[in-house]
Amino acid sequence: MEIITKAPRGTSDKLPSDINKWQTIESAAAAVAQAYGCKEIRTPIFEHTELFQRGVGSTTDVVQKEMYTFNDKKGRSITLKPEGTAGAVRAAIENGLLNEALPLKLYYFTRCFRYEAPQSGRMREFNQFGVEIFGADSPVSDAEVICMVNDIFVFLGLEGIRLEINSIGCPKCRAEYQNALREYYGQFRDKLCDTCKDRLEKNPMRLLDCKSEICHSFAEKAPVILDYLCSDCSDHFEGVKTALKALNINYTINPRIVRGLDYYTNTVFEFISDNCGTQGTVCGGGRYNGLVEEIGGRSMPGLGFAMGLERIIMVMDAQNAKYKPAKQCDLFIAGTDSDATRYAAILAHKLREYGFWAECDIVGRSLKAQMKYADKIGANFSMVIGGDEMNSQKAELKNMKTGEKITVSIGENFAANINSILAFSE
Repeated sequence: MEIITKAPRGTSDKLPSDINKWQTIESAAAAVAQAYGCKEIRTPIFEHTELFQRGVGSTTDVVQKEMYTFNDKKGRSITLKPEGTAGAVRAAIENGLLNEALPLKLYYFTRCFRYEAPQSGRMREFNQFGVEIFGADSPVSDAEVICMVNDIFVFLGLEGIRLEINSIGCPKCRAEYQNALREYYGQFRDKLCDTCKDRLEKNPMRLLDCKSEICHSFAEKAPVILDYLCSDCSDHFEGVKTALKALNINYTINPRIVRGLDYYTNTVFEFISDNCGTQGTVCGGGRYNGLVEEIGGRSMPGLGFAMGLERIIMVMDAQNAKYKPAKQCDLFIAGTDSDATRYAAILAHKLREYGFWAECDIVGRSLKAQMKYADKIGANFSMVIGGDEMNSQKAELKNMKTGEKITVSIGENFAANINSILAFSE
């Protein structure tokens, strides 16, 4: 029994006692995204493996080491999504969304899966909020996406999250930069980890993102991409910086940011906090102008971001940020006998039709046990129904926090007069 009563390593249950944390973040993120004109999209939890091989990149750690991949019953290779962008792009192409008015702005909440060593802020199953925008190529659009992330953090009341930006150029100027990296890292070839030895020829920029201690030390003195940007990419990056300043968004330039996925071009960015363990990045994103075409669509600029919700919760907890209060039972209606309990169920049903959380006894408890239960679940109000109450069509409504009581009608207008209960609660 031990195996089936314990969640798989790297996963966690989202319990009722903490669900208000998730709802706080999700409602804030959705509200901000909608204010920017984004519409929600929901894509499958798994996709054809080739989608991630082509979109994310065959030389990335995600594809080489971390994907949950299996063959279905017809031998097709299927992968649980390791990130949200590729699936959103595939859905936009397949369903003709890119033929609609541009820019197309989408947002989503999704679970992702990566097989890696679990640690604080990094699980094998994790939750992301993401935004993808298609058809916008100006530096202002880059700044707007960054501003959207910043607005979410402001909405949540978070502090001390710093923004770092970089440009990794286009395929044209990156080719020269990659040659410079091959020349630089070539002198350390024998000391590189086995993975980076293979990357050196295929995709040397991946060496900058290696987690190996020795490879990381070499990266500190590696050539900087900003020194190799072509004029168009340089102008675009300058435009992004100008737009961020106009929006009063502070940033620092970090030329070592390359992001872990191959589809990025030009602007890349990370929001970093010191309140989520060693995994300081709480949100990352950037531009991916070649991804739509790579996956099978027409040439289309794109950009977006994804934030890990588990890490946001870590930051909020560390900063004692406020979550919206957990929903509590509005009214528990107790019954003194079987007839009264049935009547209590009718009253509870009427209240539910008005959107209230109302409960009554459904397990056959004594009146004393019912009241203990009402207190245990944190009911705001309670009411006891017996023969006298049913005959008079009146009952006492008790405020469980203050002990105050008022008499209310429980006749036909009971639910319609619910405003009297609300007034009493204030």
